[in-house]
Amino acid sequence: MSRHCLAIIDTRAFVANYRHAKSLAHGARAVAVIKANGYGHGAVTLGRALAAEADAFAVASCEEALELRESGIDNPILLLEGPFEPGEITDAVHHRLMPVVHSHKQVDWLLSARPARPLDLWLKVDTGMHRLGFLPADAAAALDSLLASGAVAQPPVLCTHLACADDLDKPATGRQLQAFAKIAAGRDLPRSIANSAGIMHWPGSHADWNRPGIMLYGCEPTGSFDGKSELRPVMSLVSEIMAIRDIAPGEGVGYGHRWRAAGPARIGTVSVGYADGYPRHARNGTPVWVKGRRAALAGTVSMDMITVDLTGRDDVAVGDPVELWGPNVPVNEVAACAGTIGYDQLAGMPARLPRVYVESI
Repeated sequence: MSRHCLAIIDTRAFVANYRHAKSLAHGARAVAVIKANGYGHGAVTLGRALAAEADAFAVASCEEALELRESGIDNPILLLEGPFEPGEITDAVHHRLMPVVHSHKQVDWLLSARPARPLDLWLKVDTGMHRLGFLPADAAAALDSLLASGAVAQPPVLCTHLACADDLDKPATGRQLQAFAKIAAGRDLPRSIANSAGIMHWPGSHADWNRPGIMLYGCEPTGSFDGKSELRPVMSLVSEIMAIRDIAPGEGVGYGHRWRAAGPARIGTVSVGYADGYPRHARNGTPVWVKGRRAALAGTVSMDMITVDLTGRDDVAVGDPVELWGPNVPVNEVAACAGTIGYDQLAGMPARLPRVYVESI
């Protein structure tokens, strides 16, 4: 490899985080969410690593589900956004997918399709997110239509999605749990509420099925990076020092000279940039890890390079490794320095960045 910039993906950490998610919810079944190419980590490789343990996987579309099926993954697969057109109901039957039904249009498609075999379905109700799902007043009629149609293999899983579970001080989650309990009352149906934040911080949201997503990749869903989490980071973005130069006081560095040396300074250039997934808007001072210590971003992030302040660091030389995020620099911290969140940072990792898969001890 001529350019030493890559993402190291720890598959064992991914499996450990899934086990942790299940332990927090006392062993309830867990759908491992690996949509968006496993949040940028590689859905097929992570799916294979977890296939022996996963109760189910979840993706956003049939295309993502078929990629898993074609790779040999046989676990149940949940389609979080359900069918986008009537023909996808046939795909769901053929490939044994579990669609989430969230609209009257999808119910009509199912009733008209008369699938060759009944489907395992989830029915989504809107308790406050206001994106997808049946309104509480309409949920019962939709459910009764599905149950009477013969298209449902077993009682569907009743589900909803939490809007504010990552904000522990907002009352919205409590209101959503109350609304969901009212909708589910009197129905002997399996239930699913909790996302990662719900699993970790709202025990009242735990149900028959939980849906861990960002926590599987080692990110605290609240965005915290205080080092207290039991989650293990799965991706380490690494590169190396490709050049070092000494500059005089007052000299600027990088495009626009956003950073200027307050005194004699030593600047290291690292072969990573926004084309590799490093955030373009990371501010001066964003931490990186160089030879056992933190250093600070100094100057504008370029397409293929960043510059870091190595003043006083005579121990650092060209070729030394650099961790942009991973065990020593949480991705949530880097994301916060760029005005975004860890989800965005990980899911947006580009195809050009090589992924190397390892199993840690």
